[in-house]
Amino acid sequence: MDTLSHALWGKGLFGYRKYRWYSFLFGALPDLFSFGIYFLYLLVFTTRGGRPSRSEIPEWVYSLYDISHSLVIASIIIFIVYKINKEFAFPMLAWPAHIILDFFTHSVEFFPTPILWPISDYQFDGIPWSNPIIFFTNVLLIFLLFIYRWKRTSSLKKP
Repeated sequence: MDTLSHALWGKGLFGYRKYRWYSFLFGALPDLFSFGIYFLYLLVFTTRGGRPSRSEIPEWVYSLYDISHSLVIASIIIFIVYKINKEFAFPMLAWPAHIILDFFTHSVEFFPTPILWPISDYQFDGIPWSNPIIFFTNVLLIFLLFIYRWKRTSSLKKP
């Protein structure tokens, strides 16, 4: 799934308590930690443009992807943060939500989501988010989620 959609899902699902805008960041975090760093690397150290082929992507990007897209890693970090600051841990739940969405919307052919890394290398052959059914369903559900949040917030503010 695209990074913006992940950020919106994070905000829509976990961005209604304290630290609400961090949910937007944590929704995008797994992609920013892998592809975002790679994008910055390309900007600084190369003059190449366009989408790289799989063989051109350095191995360290795959390693960062494994780390940032693991429910095991996310759970450990969120648990530690929860012990320190319970309120901040709530918007961090956008991180595992991102991982779960990717698990079902990535095929094994391009960055399958290593949901149980480093315990297991299990991969699921999901339906890529570029598939029109997944793409348009995603947009519709995000739209409905934000309408729900807006209506819920509006009804809570009324006297």
